[in-house]
Amino acid sequence: MQLVVGRIGKPHGVRGEVTVEVRTDEPEARFAPGTVLRTAPGATPPTPPRNTVLGTEPGATPPPATDEPGVPFRVPAELTIEEARFHQGRVLVAFDGILDRNTAEALRGTLLVVDSADVAPPDDPEEFHDHQLVGLAVVTPAGERLGEVARIDHAPSSDLLVLRRPEGRTALIPFVRAIVPEVDLAGGRVIVDPPAGLLDL
Repeated sequence: MQLVVGRIGKPHGVRGEVTVEVRTDEPEARFAPGTVLRTAPGATPPTPPRNTVLGTEPGATPPPATDEPGVPFRVPAELTIEEARFHQGRVLVAFDGILDRNTAEALRGTLLVVDSADVAPPDDPEEFHDHQLVGLAVVTPAGERLGEVARIDHAPSSDLLVLRRPEGRTALIPFVRAIVPEVDLAGGRVIVDPPAGLLDL
């Protein structure tokens, strides 16, 4: 499974740096110099002008930028991080071979991904990676099925399970022990004891 760890935003400066919207709890590790990240299949950039706690072909290198008419820049299958730094709450990343603003602009919108097999499980038994929770059945302590986990939203106050209900609508469940007493990864389910009215919000 491919896990999205970031999304490339607008260029920063004129030397090929880009802003990255971080979608991982470990930005220092994921964006360390020398790290090779894959680009999401089918990512289409425009033409140039965020772990939960209870809580293309490899080897491609970026082609050079070109001003030749009719020769668009192609997003490489992999990008190697040359340098990353935090600036005003954002991550600024320089990729190997991306040397100017026009080429950086061509990367805008590209998703950066890693393989879930390369992500070690958390040391804390009450901490989970998002991909471990997505798709799990959500049931009450009595066994009533409420739906399944569609995604995880990382809110400032607490992480939220986005529950997809059988009828198609969604509900938000705070990922706290008082409401989520058990995560059974082996059994493929999350046990939820929602207070009255929570699922109707």
